[in-house]
Amino acid sequence: MDLTTRYMGLKLKNPIIVGASPLTATVESIQELEKNGAAAVVLHSIFEEQINHEMHEIDHFLFHGSEDYAEALGYFPEVTLSNLESEHYLDEISKLKKCVNIPIIASLNGVSKGGWIKYATKLEDAGVDALELNITYIPTDIELSSREVESLYLETVDAVLQSVNIPVSIKMNAVFSAPANMAKQFCDLGVKGLVLFDKPVHVDIDLDVLNSLQNIHYSSSKDLSETLRWSAILYKRINASICASTGVKNHEDILKSMMSGADAVEMVSAILENGVEHIQKTLQDLESWMINKEYDSIEQMKGSISLSHTSNPAAYERANYMRVLTDYTH
Repeated sequence: MDLTTRYMGLKLKNPIIVGASPLTATVESIQELEKNGAAAVVLHSIFEEQINHEMHEIDHFLFHGSEDYAEALGYFPEVTLSNLESEHYLDEISKLKKCVNIPIIASLNGVSKGGWIKYATKLEDAGVDALELNITYIPTDIELSSREVESLYLETVDAVLQSVNIPVSIKMNAVFSAPANMAKQFCDLGVKGLVLFDKPVHVDIDLDVLNSLQNIHYSSSKDLSETLRWSAILYKRINASICASTGVKNHEDILKSMMSGADAVEMVSAILENGVEHIQKTLQDLESWMINKEYDSIEQMKGSISLSHTSNPAAYERANYMRVLTDYTH
């Protein structure tokens, strides 16, 4: 059974990439992930605020409500700023490259064009195989137009692309007014991968202290819906790989992602909930399903139920609330 796939030009032994999280914060944990079948890992994120701490180059966008990152700082084991700004972090990457054989993808989390982008070059020099750029900006300024917001994303991505030669992916969110066009613009700049989608941090209100707060919850398979929609829409229409993210919990979610048009998936919540052995079980279930349905390879199923191949394009193109309600049965 051939589970191999290609993502941003990288050959992966299977579609499972472990996303940026506490799971990818140490050399030892990444070794365990590889031992249990992970095909690649995205290192825990480096945040613009941390890198620019002493540079004072973070522009005003960062101080106006744009704290909704894929991995909130409190989600990780505490890391000192000096650690991230020193060569120690880069030395850990060099050590990691000697300890594991799977591709290592670094994750940069930022939004401005400040000095933090220079860190991308250092990551490349340290030996990472690719870079995942995570830009999640919440435009709270009511005077800021959608075109200006899009320009912020595009200018930042372009600045990173100009600084490195390794493949760069962008972790998109689904709230752009025209996601397909934004995907095209990212690819026109030279982005090699689109990760669909960024996991939102939930906003809540603490009724005891009467203040707003942010929470991170485990994703569920139900969260995969928009990823499937846009993977299917973008399949073969952009010059970049697609990685399904947020809601990939089991082998069925991987199969759905591949059939909609993804080249790989990022899995985090399911591993945090079930342990690293969950990767092995998922791969075993994946192979069993493929044998039962007489599939020989992952490539064989890619995009087989994308927008251009499905017999029900309205499922991707229209919000058929009336049809769903009419067909609903208890």
